[in-house]
Amino acid sequence: MPDSTDVYFGTYNKPGLSEGIYHSVLDLNTGNLSSPGLAATVTDPTFLEMHPNSKFLYAVTERNPGMVSAFAIDRDTKKLSLMNSSSSCGKGPCHLSVSADGRLLLVANYGSGSVASIPINGDGSLAEPASSIQHTGSSVNPKRQKEPHAHSINFSPDNRFAYVADLGIDKIMIYKIESESGRLLQNDPPEIKIKPGAGPRHLTFSPDGKFAYLINELDETIVAFVYEPANGNLSEIQTISTLPEGFSGTSICAEVRVHPNGKFLYGSNRGHDSIAIYKIDAVKGTLTLLGFQNSGIRNPRNFNIDPTGQLCIVANQDSDSVIVFRINQETGLLVVTEGKITIGKPVCVRFLK
Repeated sequence: MPDSTDVYFGTYNKPGLSEGIYHSVLDLNTGNLSSPGLAATVTDPTFLEMHPNSKFLYAVTERNPGMVSAFAIDRDTKKLSLMNSSSSCGKGPCHLSVSADGRLLLVANYGSGSVASIPINGDGSLAEPASSIQHTGSSVNPKRQKEPHAHSINFSPDNRFAYVADLGIDKIMIYKIESESGRLLQNDPPEIKIKPGAGPRHLTFSPDGKFAYLINELDETIVAFVYEPANGNLSEIQTISTLPEGFSGTSICAEVRVHPNGKFLYGSNRGHDSIAIYKIDAVKGTLTLLGFQNSGIRNPRNFNIDPTGQLCIVANQDSDSVIVFRINQETGLLVVTEGKITIGKPVCVRFLK
């Protein structure tokens, strides 16, 4: 078991506090984070993703027009060197995924409600986009759902399908992935309709690939699905709230994560300012609420669990801080540690395996 692991943080630029992507070392024994260092100067790198070989990192530039950049990771200094950039084929890119074989990158554009697929060259750099798709439609929330807003894009466990959670149209769009070209093609079924006004945001799969979990930003719920590999369909089995019973304040959801052991699931609330904690039924895939952790949490847009499953790092966008919790391996509950650092507008956490 390693004693430490490297962590990268994506941010919104903030004068005097954040200029791009930051690096820190997480002590797995104490939960402490080293003082963050600027790994690369980038404009609004709000979402990051690692190449499976841990030699490259990819970052969006959440602007109009949107960009995706490829960086080489220096194994000694952990600094990032820009290799090249590609168009995200839309406005306001907010989410990336990289295939298990490291040959394809998918990007979701929140601003334009579109998605694109970008092949990855053998040296880790980005090729020209292979395909881009524009979503259409709207839903019932007049402030947030007048138009499509693709909020995340994920590979299926077998890398044959891509799932796009579109907040603006209350749908998960499903695409087949053409393995050789990397193009996104219409699937049958082409979509999964989510409850009107729910606002689908992020999706994750269980480690065994049997179940998927969608967190809805606007109605503060998590939907559990059974994954059907024959045709890529997701069959709903449960919807559960992310908030405590009786909560009457304003809150929206952000990130959802499954523990590496597959026993627990976590979701973040912004407004209630908490991480909701659930137990996963190993057979049924359904969730049971275990509790919440609120200590030191403020507007937790993103969080992540280290690859060993011992610690959870929460990025507090509004308080310019990153805090660390230890995960009780028996109960799944989050335990406060002294781990805390200051980073301006932190909104993404990624580990270097």
